[in-house]
Amino acid sequence: MQAYKQLDDSTICALSSAQGHAAVAVIRISGKEALSIVDRIFKSRKPDVLLVNAVSHTAHYGQIYNKDGLLDEVLVNIYKAPRSYTGENSVEIFCHGSPYIQQKILEVLLENNCRLAQAGEYTFRAFRNGKLDLSQAEAVADVIASDSKSAHDLAIRQLKGGFSKKIDALRHELLKFTSLIELELDFSEEDVEFADRSLLLSLIENIEKELISLKDSFSLGNVLKKGIPVAIIGKPNVGKSTLLNVLLNEERAIVSAIPGTTRDAIEDTVTLDGISFRFIDTAGLRETDSEIENMGIEKTIEKINQAFIVLYVFDISQTEIEELNEKLDELEALCGKEKKIILIGNKSDMLVETPPTFKKLVEKDCVFISAKRRENTHMIADKLIDIVNEAHMNASDIMVSNVRHYEALNHAHSIISDIIALIHSNTSHELLAADLRRALHYLDEITGLKISNENVLDEIFSNFCIGK
Repeated sequence: MQAYKQLDDSTICALSSAQGHAAVAVIRISGKEALSIVDRIFKSRKPDVLLVNAVSHTAHYGQIYNKDGLLDEVLVNIYKAPRSYTGENSVEIFCHGSPYIQQKILEVLLENNCRLAQAGEYTFRAFRNGKLDLSQAEAVADVIASDSKSAHDLAIRQLKGGFSKKIDALRHELLKFTSLIELELDFSEEDVEFADRSLLLSLIENIEKELISLKDSFSLGNVLKKGIPVAIIGKPNVGKSTLLNVLLNEERAIVSAIPGTTRDAIEDTVTLDGISFRFIDTAGLRETDSEIENMGIEKTIEKINQAFIVLYVFDISQTEIEELNEKLDELEALCGKEKKIILIGNKSDMLVETPPTFKKLVEKDCVFISAKRRENTHMIADKLIDIVNEAHMNASDIMVSNVRHYEALNHAHSIISDIIALIHSNTSHELLAADLRRALHYLDEITGLKISNENVLDEIFSNFCIGK
């Protein structure tokens, strides 16, 4: 794999539509010679029309030829630099979707001084030519990979540049702070003070608040992107696996009356109201002498910690309120009060009368279901959707969903916290200026203004498909 920083400016081509048979296929060409290369193999139905002389953003109907003759009748769209996705001259050939035709058109392009594009090279050129910053380029990959409305909406917002603008605003504030500090360093011998210390402290504390807000948004943004993890937990034989099968609408987990059947976590994903939920059926929580079952219980605890929402399932016909309160206290101690827990009173079909704990369970917002009969299980989906929508409403308009961005924000916030401590201790401005430059470095890494590790670009763009 050639490093992206060292890629040449040759004209590239690739199949941009899915491989295999289709009604139509799209072949994309980009580079300085894109128009003239296609002119050599394309003959417009309009006499004497050359693409190099045509107006940008126009479509042309005609035929593609190789040395053996006619290959296909095609539609060709042209985009002249800089008004294209890559910022270069670009051509898109819409041909019939025969794999043979696709291959032959690529071959004739290669014979005429094109080379095959690398994975993500079109988007890399868009980044290199200033059409996108690095966070927007990553959003392109997220748009392609999105498999739910929530993930798609998140990627589109990042692609439109809202996150980039926020980072640019923070960078501007940091530069303002840095310029004042470095200006005073230039006049240190004259003991000149260009900014009131309380104003500097207020400025840097506001920057810290913005960084904390962006970091905190990652807990929701990342799970919206990958699917909301929902752990289904409870004692053995309370109907967890049956509930999983109902939620997924398929027989995904083995259901048995024998306690301890589930020894390992079972995961699957379903989309509800445009939100992707990743349900995790876990081993029952109980004391046991079985080494294998204990390993499953340890994994259950691990999945509880990873989950955004926990469904605690209990047998409503056999559970006392005191026991339930004790379990909830244990859960809060295990995963914190911030974790959303939905109480699921299962096996309502086994009740012969209203349980004495009913009123107290209603106060705890418990959902009463019969997973076996699929009664009221839709109420669980409603609650899951409400929790995510509420979290979305309370979150910042801009959400961080990318691990690389989160790590860079973490580094920047750590440095800003150190700067605030240094200001309080009246530390020399030389140290402040050095730390400010480090904080700026991490913000610049997010948008690509400064990439300290050349492997970062390779890692980002190599994950794209060839035609993007």
